[in-house]
Amino acid sequence: MKANDLVELAGRNLRESGFRNSLTTAGVAVGVAALVAMLSLGAGLQGLVTERFARSGLFNTIGVFTARDMRGMERSERRSGVLESNTRPLDDGARKDISALPHVIEVYPEVRLLTDVSFEGRTLFTSVSGLSPSASQNEAFEKMHGRFFSGPEAEEAILHADFARDLLAPANSPGDSFPLPMGPRTGSTPDVTDAQLDSLLGREIVLHYGEREPTPPPTQAPAHPTGRGTRAQNAAASTARGDPASGDSTDDTVSFSVVRRERRLRIVGIIDTEPFAGITASAASRVFLPVGLAEKLHPAQASTLRDIMQAKPSASENYSALVVRVDDPARVQPTQDALKRMGFRTFSLLDATKSLRRVFVIVDLFLAIFGSVALVVASLGIVNTLVMSVLERRREIGVLKALGASDADVKRLFFVEAGVMGTAGGALGVLLGWLIGRVINFGTNIYLTNQDLPHETVVLLPLWLIAGGVAFAIVVSLLSGIYPAARAARLDPVQVLRYE
Repeated sequence: MKANDLVELAGRNLRESGFRNSLTTAGVAVGVAALVAMLSLGAGLQGLVTERFARSGLFNTIGVFTARDMRGMERSERRSGVLESNTRPLDDGARKDISALPHVIEVYPEVRLLTDVSFEGRTLFTSVSGLSPSASQNEAFEKMHGRFFSGPEAEEAILHADFARDLLAPANSPGDSFPLPMGPRTGSTPDVTDAQLDSLLGREIVLHYGEREPTPPPTQAPAHPTGRGTRAQNAAASTARGDPASGDSTDDTVSFSVVRRERRLRIVGIIDTEPFAGITASAASRVFLPVGLAEKLHPAQASTLRDIMQAKPSASENYSALVVRVDDPARVQPTQDALKRMGFRTFSLLDATKSLRRVFVIVDLFLAIFGSVALVVASLGIVNTLVMSVLERRREIGVLKALGASDADVKRLFFVEAGVMGTAGGALGVLLGWLIGRVINFGTNIYLTNQDLPHETVVLLPLWLIAGGVAFAIVVSLLSGIYPAARAARLDPVQVLRYE
């Protein structure tokens, strides 16, 4: 039987039982729509999370630490002595070497300091961090009050809205100087309007901080002439001479002073959410400075005290952490491998998203299973429709076989009918699933608008899902037609024509 004759005959048979076949096709469409809607929801949620991370600029960001600072170091590395043998300090030399790596577009230190901030007679204690110019692409700055820094060393500041509200707290609030939490506020904040927040823009705050200032090595201090000097005098003399009993030597002695400084900064912006621009704890700060200015302040860092306590003094200050940005998220893993070969430890969201991707795969699998239930039920409808068609068309099948149609021709006829219902149902199901997604997105955005939140795409219909939905419907329909086609092919034309 020719292909065009087969298609024409199948189409005529489908039209003769149009209402029944339409209901079967509608069942397939509902099943495909359920499957497409479920997977669209999974794809939309995954795309939403991915977009959030991408807009934060962290997908192409790597945190670099020394081996002894990385808390997640493997036990095997500790046993092998990597803390001593393969540890390289994060100094200016390391920063230059990292900047020379391929595909690295930015390297800047993680600078965080504890300060007093004075504003019109009030003094607040808080945490201050440096932000790189690339942080302006972070979503936290999309709806900020004011603007981003004018330059990497501009004497400007951006405040978190909670901290700005504390600056504008009523004058009769208890205390002129009180500590503030380092992270997000958990208590109530003063009721301050957006107009009052905007009034802070262009005004100045005074930053009080501790500057690290190196001091010359101690000179040799003679012991007391009578040998009965104070314990501090004798200890100082022993340290200056480098006596073994003192537990230290002059060559390893590096001292510095912490000098109280102040810097006037102009408020240029206020943000409502924490900028996830840092790999470490910078996002929890309440005041932000340009990273170039933060470096120029030479603040006393915890890493300096750590080096002193670990008997690893350095004439130049080491960085507690470096943040490395590459030009493409696909280059994160090769760059991490290169940094590890240099003796550093790294962390990136690539490490954290590996488990996240596994979670989305499992979620998509469960959504596909539940969505396929309706399509399986629809496949039973196809089987029922074609079986009834076999019973009703026994005489027609007998005539076809008597005229020379083979068993394979009869099977192909029923397969074509099943494939047509599957194709039509798959196309209608994809369209119906798209409409369901549009309704969900519309309702979700209405709710987000009422909550003063930006619009989001919760349900996403990618091209692969459109093609996959139609193809899956065709495959299920063809599988459903196997039994009716085999039953029709087994009919004996002599017996059929005798009784029909």
